[in-house]
Amino acid sequence: MHFWNRHHHGEVDGPQWVNKLQSEVRHHPDGRPILTGEMTPAYAILPRETIAAVHELCPRIRLFIVLRNPIERAWSAALMGLNRCQIEEHEASDQWFIDNFFSQQSRQRGDYLACIRRWQSVFAAQQLLILFTEDIAVQPRSVLQSLANHLAIEPGPFERLSDAQIHARVVPDLGVGCSDRRRLQLRPSLFAVLHELYGSSIDQLAVALGRDLRHWHRPPQCEDFPKAHVVATGSASLSTYLSLRQTLRTPPMTVAAPSAMPLDV
Repeated sequence: MHFWNRHHHGEVDGPQWVNKLQSEVRHHPDGRPILTGEMTPAYAILPRETIAAVHELCPRIRLFIVLRNPIERAWSAALMGLNRCQIEEHEASDQWFIDNFFSQQSRQRGDYLACIRRWQSVFAAQQLLILFTEDIAVQPRSVLQSLANHLAIEPGPFERLSDAQIHARVVPDLGVGCSDRRRLQLRPSLFAVLHELYGSSIDQLAVALGRDLRHWHRPPQCEDFPKAHVVATGSASLSTYLSLRQTLRTPPMTVAAPSAMPLDV
């Protein structure tokens, strides 16, 4: 619904938002109410005063955020921008993409640590579950179980799904006039730009969360990328990760079981 990012704090009708999420007609066949939430990447970058307004209305709400490689996220967002501008990928210059990468919105959405810290400055850390897209791809059943635990909901419907169902990829309708650009490969000429932009923040996020994110430094597995670049990038990221760990001596962030308001990025 984009409710919170489309309203200024002073104009927010909080009860209206709650009523939209808790419609009386949404019930399971056995009569139990269906718990609903709202998902949009825009919520990840809400200002602190808006997050405080959410907390004032729903102080015990359960939150989760889904993180993907910020390099892939920036490229995907830029491809979506092509649709909005009615431009084909081959018509867009490298500079067009670079301008998109360095836009305020793109950089804010790729600064995951700032997003997490802003929400945790208002909500308790255990209210925000941090998930990763690669875990959803590799172990979706485990992720769903963790979500059920975090949201305190019955995991039965997830457990009854077959392997084929749980691994099926569900893609929403892209809309009239929109082409599916998800499979367009990141240009090798642009990987270096994105890695320069997000390389250090990837290492800082790895330190804060206590998670190995070295694979985020690697360029896509594409024949156009020299193998030597992949090896060099991986080695550099490992030394950077270890040195950061030693320098900052920061314990991993305390988070509840892997995780009802999603802040998907």
